[in-house]
Amino acid sequence: MRRTDRLFDIIQILRDGQLHRAQDIADRLEVSVRTIYRDMDTLAASGIPVEGERGVGYMVREAITLPPLTLTPAELEALNLGMAIVAEAADPDLKAAAQSLADKVDAVLPTQTIAEAEAWKFAVYPFADAARGFAHMATLRSAIKGRQKLRLSYRRIDGTLTDRVIRPLHMEYWGRVWTLTAWCELRSDFRVFRVDLVEDSTALPELFVDDPGKTYDDYLAWQKTTVTGAADGP
Repeated sequence: MRRTDRLFDIIQILRDGQLHRAQDIADRLEVSVRTIYRDMDTLAASGIPVEGERGVGYMVREAITLPPLTLTPAELEALNLGMAIVAEAADPDLKAAAQSLADKVDAVLPTQTIAEAEAWKFAVYPFADAARGFAHMATLRSAIKGRQKLRLSYRRIDGTLTDRVIRPLHMEYWGRVWTLTAWCELRSDFRVFRVDLVEDSTALPELFVDDPGKTYDDYLAWQKTTVTGAADGP
């Protein structure tokens, strides 16, 4: 497992707001406790409000806000895309400026960037990763709003390409990376997909309704008692 994917998993564990021992997290992710200590230092340095200490445990509380601006998800997307484009430019000064701007935004970005979400900022992905997902944003958002099923071609973190039919439920912003929470009809379970790993997204003519056990509220209740694991799932 790549380190960035492991960090994503740790955030999924911590997002319930409860205290988690490093040993318990290490056991779930099958790594050493020393590795978890290093990962916690990285998350804290990225601006994620991790609290705790070695031998006691870790938890995440509310982060600082971004005064005096309040950015909408669309504005964050536009800002993110602009930084991603500039960061790939040949001009070293522009690249440095984009990185500096990203660091400043990351330092004060609200954790709750989408209404009623409980998403924690995640600022360790490179710009190139973030830029890959923007081509699908309009399709995904439209399908969520229209309650329309999607056929998703998705590159799992191990490189395997999978095709799924999903019920898109909610999008969250993690600081340079967006994720899509959905009900996966292939697995008959909830899954969290990283948008930058989506290869293709196609809206289907079939609409969906709020079937019991398959709604976003059901996901939130499920998430409190189940570790969701890396985005994309098995």
